[in-house]
Amino acid sequence: MMTLLIVLVVVLGVMAVAQLARVYELTAKLRGKREEDITDSDNRMNARLMWLFCVAYFGFFIWLLVRYNDRMLPVSASEHGVWTDQLLDVNWYILFIVFFITNILLFYFAGRYVYDRNRRALWQPHNNKLELLWTIVPAVVLIGIIIYGLTIWNRITSPASPDAMVVEVYAKQFDWTARYPGADGIMGATDYRLINDQNPLGIVTPASIATRLDELAAEREAILKDIAQNEQVMPPAKLAESRKRVERIERTSARIIRLRTEMEQDIAMNKETSPYAHGEDDIVVKEFHLPIRKEVKMLIRSRDVIHSAYIPHLRAQMNAVPGMTTTFNMVPTITTDSMRTVMNDPAFEFILLCNKICGASHYNMQMALVVEPENAYNDWLAQQKPFQAAPEPAAPSAMTTTATEAPVTTN
Repeated sequence: MMTLLIVLVVVLGVMAVAQLARVYELTAKLRGKREEDITDSDNRMNARLMWLFCVAYFGFFIWLLVRYNDRMLPVSASEHGVWTDQLLDVNWYILFIVFFITNILLFYFAGRYVYDRNRRALWQPHNNKLELLWTIVPAVVLIGIIIYGLTIWNRITSPASPDAMVVEVYAKQFDWTARYPGADGIMGATDYRLINDQNPLGIVTPASIATRLDELAAEREAILKDIAQNEQVMPPAKLAESRKRVERIERTSARIIRLRTEMEQDIAMNKETSPYAHGEDDIVVKEFHLPIRKEVKMLIRSRDVIHSAYIPHLRAQMNAVPGMTTTFNMVPTITTDSMRTVMNDPAFEFILLCNKICGASHYNMQMALVVEPENAYNDWLAQQKPFQAAPEPAAPSAMTTTATEAPVTTN
């Protein structure tokens, strides 16, 4: 009811103002005054209103800064975030200086040089000194900002130190998965063709290869059985689709066999330095934990479309691109518990978001990040189970041992 009354009052107010304006126009016509005729008193009044509006304009602007100061960016919780915030502050200071100077001059001149029919304006078509002034000064300022920005960018994107811990965040529609190296401290190799329900990241191990080959063989046999039983009644389009599916399975199986051969050769040649020898103890979880004040090299991958790993409170963002691994290095400096005190919010959580519109459930693609002391992080990591591949099959199927090998592309 109150909302309706407010709407009615606003509507009636607008109608009243419109009617008053109409009355003013009619009285002006009766007095024989043309709309384009402006009196000296009207000009002086508008000039004073310009100065009054300038005061109100800046007063309201300053009030907004004070009133919504708590809605600004919260304190950065990462080492590089302090650098980016400082760069942003420098840009804001420059913008505020230019903003206040230009707008004060705008309103001052509008009020100071009110129209006077007895005064002639100075016509100055060109001035080399002024041209140099407003060309060189902005150029010098911009050069300084660019050099400062590149310095910060180079510090942020510099290679991680050799002792930095490594963690992988893996994106797919519409969730995140985290992977940590196991006891050996090395991430295992991955291949997208090995992805299944038990191996969402496609970690390469002898067991995961055997499991995937068995799954493909079972799928192939099921399709061939369906074709043999229903070939006479199956629509031609469905029959062609089933046969193409069998061909795709055979090609994929051949490439996985090629991958298995490469894995065995690489392990035999490089022993413990081979990436294929370190996948079994990797830790794959739906949780994201980081230790405080420990350099982190974050590996970022995507299964399907372009996503973007975005942790706003740590000032971290990097695209997740299918077919490649992007990286971002950072050092968290504030724990989750401490940030709750800073934010005065007992329920606060650091959040890993997707900052690319990646589909219908993009809004729901997020994962909580826990930043904690290193001993608490180590305790949490010790409780996680390593990646468990399926057991080796008793005997490989005929299809998996006779399929033609083809080039393999690992992800």
